[in-house]
Amino acid sequence: MSALRQCLGERAGARVLVTSADAALQRVPPSEAVSGCVLELRRGETLDRQAFEAFAGRAGYEVDDRVDEPGEIALRGGAIEIFPADGEAPFRLMLDEADRIESIFAYDPRSQRTEEEQDKLLLGAASELIGDDVERLAGAEHRLPQQYERLRTVFDYLPDATLWVSEIAAERAPTLIEQIREAHQAATDFGAESRPLPPEALYLSAEEWTTALASRQLQELDLEGLEPAPRFTLERNPSRAFAGFTREQLEGGQRVVVTGTDGELERLRTMLRRSRGPSPKLLATWHDVDAEPTDQPLALPFDLDAGFVDRANNLVLIAAPDALGTRLADAEQTDAAVLLGQTELRVGDVVVHEDYGVGILRDLDRVEVEGSEQDTVRLEYHGGASVLVPVEDFGRLWRYGADAEAVTLDRLHTDAWKYRRAEVSAQIDAAAEGLAAAAKARAQATAEPIQPPAAAFARLAARFPYPETPDQSAAIHAVLEDLASGRPMNRLVCGDVGFGKTEVALRAAAAAALAGRQVVLVAPTTVLVRQHLQSFERRFAGTDIKVAQLSRLLTPAQSKAVREELASGEVQVLVATEAVVGKDVAFNDLVLVIIDEEQRFGAKLKAQLRALAPDLHVLMMSATPIPRTLQAALVGLQDVSIIATPPARRRPVRTFLAPFDAGSLRTALLRERRRGGQSFIVVPRIEDIPPFAEELVRIVPEFTVAIAHGDLPPAEIDRVLVEFANGVGDILLATTIIESGLDVPRANTMLVWHADRFGLSQLHQLRGRVGRARAQGIAYLLTDPNDEIPEATRARLSTLEAFDRLGSGFEISARDLDLRGGGDLLGDEQAGHMKLLGAGLYQDLLERAVTAAKGEGGKQSGPIHLNLGGGGSIPPDYVPEAVVRINLYARLQRLRTTEALDAFADELADRFGELPEATRTLLGAARIAIAAPALGISKIEAGPLAIALTAPERSAQRLAKKSGGVLELSDGRLISRQETQTPAERVRIIGELLESLAA
Repeated sequence: MSALRQCLGERAGARVLVTSADAALQRVPPSEAVSGCVLELRRGETLDRQAFEAFAGRAGYEVDDRVDEPGEIALRGGAIEIFPADGEAPFRLMLDEADRIESIFAYDPRSQRTEEEQDKLLLGAASELIGDDVERLAGAEHRLPQQYERLRTVFDYLPDATLWVSEIAAERAPTLIEQIREAHQAATDFGAESRPLPPEALYLSAEEWTTALASRQLQELDLEGLEPAPRFTLERNPSRAFAGFTREQLEGGQRVVVTGTDGELERLRTMLRRSRGPSPKLLATWHDVDAEPTDQPLALPFDLDAGFVDRANNLVLIAAPDALGTRLADAEQTDAAVLLGQTELRVGDVVVHEDYGVGILRDLDRVEVEGSEQDTVRLEYHGGASVLVPVEDFGRLWRYGADAEAVTLDRLHTDAWKYRRAEVSAQIDAAAEGLAAAAKARAQATAEPIQPPAAAFARLAARFPYPETPDQSAAIHAVLEDLASGRPMNRLVCGDVGFGKTEVALRAAAAAALAGRQVVLVAPTTVLVRQHLQSFERRFAGTDIKVAQLSRLLTPAQSKAVREELASGEVQVLVATEAVVGKDVAFNDLVLVIIDEEQRFGAKLKAQLRALAPDLHVLMMSATPIPRTLQAALVGLQDVSIIATPPARRRPVRTFLAPFDAGSLRTALLRERRRGGQSFIVVPRIEDIPPFAEELVRIVPEFTVAIAHGDLPPAEIDRVLVEFANGVGDILLATTIIESGLDVPRANTMLVWHADRFGLSQLHQLRGRVGRARAQGIAYLLTDPNDEIPEATRARLSTLEAFDRLGSGFEISARDLDLRGGGDLLGDEQAGHMKLLGAGLYQDLLERAVTAAKGEGGKQSGPIHLNLGGGGSIPPDYVPEAVVRINLYARLQRLRTTEALDAFADELADRFGELPEATRTLLGAARIAIAAPALGISKIEAGPLAIALTAPERSAQRLAKKSGGVLELSDGRLISRQETQTPAERVRIIGELLESLAA
């Protein structure tokens, strides 16, 4: 829509519209609708709120609490946040009391912190459906002809333009027109609920396409001599390859231009400098390029995905991704604590309050306390009873993580919750002592250091055909350090599907095997065992290290031979299923066990694997680790390496949630076959396969369908999967047997039937099977249109749609933790006490208990009790949305350091403007709550006539003495007789008092 808008109106200089055959074939809204949907906002001008809100609704912007995707908007009193539909980042507008725009800042959608400021912001349509009172349902754009009197084409927008058409585009257009016809025919033939519009209503027909080209001045786009820039990231040493290529091109008289963001250009300069390459000169615009000599590379601040070489014009353009690899936005999530961050609270959520138990968060209410209004949360309990929770108590409120229909609400004014929590807390305390002891034992444990011969290990590492990503390199380094440390390794490598975890495992295995020891890699399926076996045999070929497998794919005689070779030490690297824990399996000198897809193994089996040998090194790998594993990292039982950097050229799998439709299914399968690919169809149960196979015969009779499931003989499963991986067959209809490890480079489309019957981690693993080569992977999560899908289930599946970027397995794990709990860390129970307490409260109690068990609790554990007659607030006219205020309060109450509090205050000012007095008072009270426990103070009460502090006797005596007479001991409390008028004044005086006592 932005491109169409820019085609309209007067403009100095020539205009060039770059488009594809796909886009040019689509009909578009009329020019008067596009040109009439524009709004320019300037700093210093007054904003007409009513007109602005009307524009946002007409243009198709969606109101959301958190603006982090294009086309979203939030109106927050003195601040407006909007993500332009054509923008790369959202913007925050700060308004004064007269609604004058004081500032316009771009901000980071993840951190919500502002970045660069600008003077104006141009907004256009966020939807093709422009107008008031438009019903914006999913797929509404398919009814575009009903919105406008007449649709137009791209060619209508630039009627006098010269048309340049590449040979590829000219060849693609007829194919696209045929695909459109096929999709329409499939929707017509296979039971679409409403008859689809004819293709010509939304797309140009073949005749119209031909006429559009023939009626314009047509030029053939000459791509002779144009080729992609080299992908230096695929070289062993990207920096050296990049610098060498740049030097060669300059010496050959080529003009070399590098492009990227400011940060990327700095990294490119560093790469060239380290490899003694020429340093690029920074320019502002493309027009400056021709004026520069060709003896030095030039740099431009353009954000391009890939570069090119144009020999005809002696031009070489290198884009940042060519040398730096695929971008992954915000890959800062590098430890388990971040992965287990608190989920935001929303109205209607099931929550658990530490004093009242499980209830439903119904609303944020304002109540008057001593003449001032305060925010409180209203919680609903059994029988409709409710309780108001004050702001200072928000730190005791946690999201429970279950659906309201699935829980029994606690009763108010009974002891049931108190007894239940006390019982579980006692069990958590006991578990914490065990965890603390286990962590201490682990810290004291010793193991013989493993250090492979340097030259042999370097030769084997050099066989890796790709450059290591930064995170992959860090994980390998951490694993090798663990093996050489003299302590048993216990590490989780957490990386998304296809991000290179196997290479980390292979390097670990090589280190142990080259040191003369034995290694076993355990995988959950025979398919994955076979794939790992091939990878390990290929890498260890030509060495003295023998690799073998142990699984049901072997005959009894073969299994016996492998067990004998293990016992003698002849086999050094074993790839196996859980058969390795059998009583008849013995190792000669086992030192390392690697557990792949750790989330697929139970706690009991993992304990058996750890017990295969004394002082065993353990390395676990997972894309979506089970919550218990992440929890273990928090208490020091496990180290974690996170691989968040995607490999070069890897693209995220686009994910769609939709009801099953035979016409759409045929269209998706035909589209995949047309591009030379294969498709997976996954069903939840073996008995679902025959009826679905019959449906495929009806829908796509011309396709070849292979079938795989767990009831087939192992050899048959192996044959089917290997043949499909080698390109035999159009569709593989299977159960989740394909979930782990199967690598089919040509498979780019997956359809999951009854997606509501799968877990989040399972679905994420499944979709990781497609898009593993260069083609775009697509996953369709299909539900039965005749089934009523619960809203909670739909929200769970929508997680996959939302987290469809590279590296999203971590967020999905955290969401899975929120939904199903983390389990008993020392036992077999997967759901554990989280089912009783909820994930957030359980995690908090566990951390407190472990800290106490380790003797690290400090002078005061647990939150301090404050009663100041009103402790400030976040006023509605400062942050209008109740949901946002609730979560800000909750975050504030869980801050534990003054540094974190300062950062929080900066964030508030950054997002919402200058802090009002009530909010400054609130932050002052939070600062008191942080400072008091360090002095041994457990309770502070204040009123108009005095301030009272409660502390243990010895601490109280020390503080009274240090106060120089300001505090006096009375009935076990420290009393200051200072009179105060307002809560704000009390907060200021108490803050100054604590500061002097801490000095």
